[in-house]
Amino acid sequence: MQTVSVRALLAQLESVLRDPPANAARAAGALAAHPEADIAVFPELFLSAYDLRALDETARPVECAELDAVAAAAASTGTAVVIGFAERNEDGSCSNSVACFDRDGSLAGVYRKTQLYAGERKVFRPGRELRIVTLAGVAVAPLICFDVEFPEPVRALALAGAELLVTASANMEPFGPDHELATRARALENRLPHLYANAVGMVGSLSFVGLSRSVGPAGEVLAEAGAGEELLLAPIGARGTPDESLDYLSQLPDPLPVVQTGASAT
Repeated sequence: MQTVSVRALLAQLESVLRDPPANAARAAGALAAHPEADIAVFPELFLSAYDLRALDETARPVECAELDAVAAAAASTGTAVVIGFAERNEDGSCSNSVACFDRDGSLAGVYRKTQLYAGERKVFRPGRELRIVTLAGVAVAPLICFDVEFPEPVRALALAGAELLVTASANMEPFGPDHELATRARALENRLPHLYANAVGMVGSLSFVGLSRSVGPAGEVLAEAGAGEELLLAPIGARGTPDESLDYLSQLPDPLPVVQTGASAT
């Protein structure tokens, strides 16, 4: 499958617990190590670590020293960045968010996770909107972990003009196969390339599985990391398909009624 000229850095790094400044420094170091990347993606809640018990200590507003440091590194290397953090909202609540910086370090937007998973529902406020941001000249649809397991939000983003899916994740055992399938399915059914950066390491009893990957628009894996820390430079597939008969977005079915028959029908 043809690839586009944009190059991705999937920063599969372990977060330092309870130390957002150290994680911001790790992100800046990763960007400096690979200035050839056009866009870099870091895992879900990377700045804070996926430690839901420590949010009072690790949550940050969008305007904070740690994200300022990431923005400065983005500008220094000319690399757009999608990075996960625990966002402290003005009302004191928290959101599970990604900050999206363009290649000049400007904030292109913040996406707040809409599909919260399990215990996240007790500590985070769900996002109320999907978002497309322009990064490195590409219309990017940011997603966060559990979001990618639902076809509907991704289809809405594709119909709204997204050119590239980007998922920041903290997927853990035993759910590695779930995301192996979901990342490929969301790409295939919308004919969009997909970048997926997952966490590694341990937080309490949680073991994060890594396996960050770049998926092409036919659902093919173009590059994949292992289970440990890795800075993976990956190609990005070109959206669409050479076979117009498989362009699903142009052939969406009209809504149909569901008819139930048989003895149990009412």
